[in-house]
Amino acid sequence: MKSLVVLLLSGASVACAAVQSGAPANTESGPVKVEIRKENGQFRLYRGGGSYFIKGAVYGGDPNGKFPMKDLAARGANSVRSSGARILDEAQRLGMTVLFNLPMRMESVHKFNYSDPEAVRRQFEEMKKLVMEFKDHPAVLMWVIGNELSVGYKDLNVWNAVNDVAKMIHEVDPNHPALTVIGDGGIKGGDIREIERRAPDLDLLGVNYYKGIEEVPAKIRANEWNKPYVVTEWGPSGDWQVPRTEWKASIEETSTEKAQRYLERYQNTILKDAGRCLGSYVFIWQWRQERTHTWYGMFLESGERTESVNVMQYVWTGHWPANLAPRVEELTIDGRPANGSVYLKPGGSHTASLKVRDPEGDALTLKWEIMPEVARGGYAGMGEKRSRQMPELIRKTGEREIVFSAPAQEGAYRVFVFALDGQGNAATANIPFFVRP
Repeated sequence: MKSLVVLLLSGASVACAAVQSGAPANTESGPVKVEIRKENGQFRLYRGGGSYFIKGAVYGGDPNGKFPMKDLAARGANSVRSSGARILDEAQRLGMTVLFNLPMRMESVHKFNYSDPEAVRRQFEEMKKLVMEFKDHPAVLMWVIGNELSVGYKDLNVWNAVNDVAKMIHEVDPNHPALTVIGDGGIKGGDIREIERRAPDLDLLGVNYYKGIEEVPAKIRANEWNKPYVVTEWGPSGDWQVPRTEWKASIEETSTEKAQRYLERYQNTILKDAGRCLGSYVFIWQWRQERTHTWYGMFLESGERTESVNVMQYVWTGHWPANLAPRVEELTIDGRPANGSVYLKPGGSHTASLKVRDPEGDALTLKWEIMPEVARGGYAGMGEKRSRQMPELIRKTGEREIVFSAPAQEGAYRVFVFALDGQGNAATANIPFFVRP
């Protein structure tokens, strides 16, 4: 499970905007009717009377000017999962929509008591205030009532509270459907049946799923969910889902491996189940610190695009970008890969080597970092901080390698490398290692 705050049948067949121009600006001044129809046994989403397949991304905004929403529109996206007046207005200007988050509190994370009628009432009023404030904005697509509320929970009354909000939405806003979101743990743990029983006013379901996403269509049906769904987060394999070293460090996929996962997961699940799946929101169209500072973000902190951005443009439009990101083939320490559980002695001299190529033959600039392993944050990396870099350990830099000294202090570390092509694209890889006498 992940948070917000998470494929090529024929990518061109669901494309609706040329990459050069992006989507046309919306001209509506009031709410646009969004509805779900069942036609010949298949579900379809309609907006303003026209068929609407969601090609979206989870989007946290662009406070530093490095991840503009206009870039999403230009690459073929038509929707973002986010919230707030500024996001709605920008989406409207770009001809996009917003899957609007209503931030219901979690029992496990926020210590919220769903058996406390007064606390539930106050939260309900907060949700109603948001709905009333934004329901007539033309960029609203649907309402998301909470995110993965079943993570670590015991009180099933949460779903009754979700239903109260869904019922309220239908009373005050006849134009926009409502859903709640479960994660991979919830879809395996029987939450769907509880939601069906306790929250019948929901119009559809949101599912956050990473590695194993191809299981979602079968699990939806096995749990007898007879409404449509949206994949509300998906992307690389989660840090809880990948192989680990002997000291339990998660082995991160390279940016090239991640790009392949994005392509396969979109092709083999989201497009293939289009009769039940109404589209998706890829995770996450910005930079993010969670487990590492490269794991989930589709961009570097400095704004360079990774290969996953190339893939999403392709599946949304049917066209690859004119200039592609570099591709990583292998990162090793002294010839050993990450799955070899690399142990080093304090102060020893070692060589980290990268095999990488650029599709257009652009000259690559490599940047290296060595830092201690980050202590895992709470739910979705809440409160997690990046470790300090240790540039003093790098003794010599070559064209595709560095010679470095192992840290003096025993513990877990990582070597990171970034390959930049000078065209706004980058590749990433890292390898964990453990220092012991």
